[in-house]
Amino acid sequence: MDQLVIAGGRPLAGSVRISGAKNAALPILCASLLTAQPLTFTNLPDLRDVATLLRLLRSLGVQIEHQGSQATLCAQAVTEPVAAYDLVKTMRASILVLGPLLARFGYARVSLPGGCAIGERPVDLHIKGLQAMGAHIDIEHGDIVARAKRLKGARIFMDTVTVTGTENLMMAAALADGVTVLENAAREPEVVDLALCLIGMGARIKGHGTDVITIEGVSALNGAHYAIMPDRIETGTFLVAAAATGGDVQLIGARPETLDSVLEKLKEANAIIDLSAQQIRIRMRGPNHGVSLRTAPYPAFPTDMQAQFMAMNAVAVGTTVVTETIFENRFMHVQELRRLGANIEVEGNAAIIRGVERLEGARVMATDLRASACLVIAGLIAQGETLIDRIYHLDRGYEKIEQKLSQLGAHISRRSLEDA
Repeated sequence: MDQLVIAGGRPLAGSVRISGAKNAALPILCASLLTAQPLTFTNLPDLRDVATLLRLLRSLGVQIEHQGSQATLCAQAVTEPVAAYDLVKTMRASILVLGPLLARFGYARVSLPGGCAIGERPVDLHIKGLQAMGAHIDIEHGDIVARAKRLKGARIFMDTVTVTGTENLMMAAALADGVTVLENAAREPEVVDLALCLIGMGARIKGHGTDVITIEGVSALNGAHYAIMPDRIETGTFLVAAAATGGDVQLIGARPETLDSVLEKLKEANAIIDLSAQQIRIRMRGPNHGVSLRTAPYPAFPTDMQAQFMAMNAVAVGTTVVTETIFENRFMHVQELRRLGANIEVEGNAAIIRGVERLEGARVMATDLRASACLVIAGLIAQGETLIDRIYHLDRGYEKIEQKLSQLGAHISRRSLEDA
């Protein structure tokens, strides 16, 4: 098991390239199950979650050629549409094979998924949506077993906004008989990226990027070439790291239009931000003012950026309040920030952060993916050495983060605990 070692207290400076988006890559890779023709994807990030999903797809019979940031997938010879527990247990996004398998093969058996322990993320909306399209679904020995001769178009209202639910049902509807309307659909850029990939494969989809998506089913989909969008959460993480350390950083290959709420909060914190088509430059004009924020579905402030901003707020001037409305267990990083000297109190779903003059290095433990990023930022701020354990969470969603931060002047390295 590895850990990160950070010698903090240095501003970040320079430029770094943003990788492809994990949360777009995972559903788009699952879309390969919808066609017998090959699909080629570029800008694929080198992440543990991507590797896990590729192993899952191989276990289903998908042929995969993967080199660097490009992969070609062909699901012509899927042998058995069964996603076993051993591969599904570590990643909730594995549920995204359910809709495509059922739509194309009329049968799917998918183990109930695992992933980060940040709260309830039930799959009932996926199941209800597929049932509305005519699927017969049972839960057997921890598996979702779904059957449908051919899915039928339906009007589906989702009680709560669900990104993976929207993606699963959109993929299933692409091969359904008739028109499906998804109401209260997720509007995230990653949902739009999946829709654009499906359209490139021959799907008929309208309304992506709004809360009502209409899909007219077709009898078959084609192969395609598709470039995965840049990762807006990686982009946001590097922006916050630059702001928190008082640095001057340029991010290349970014999509500024996917980060409006994050950029506005950074400006509120006293950052100067310069935008171009695929680049963002950030530097601080003075003291870090910190920001209060409230998470909510896109286009509001993303829950996946809450922990990073809390690290920045820990050394901001004055008091800020961070309110989490999406996941009930997403303050597990607070205790670890306190170990570094942060002054944070939690009241229900709100964290009250009173800025301190400085953080001091200590040994801390990552509890989930975004908490890991929070602790990296805190380590970059802190005086002295910070050791972060359980960084396998970090490897699920950030490509070579220590190498990229080193490019920006951070003193950060990875070492095996056996060498510690």
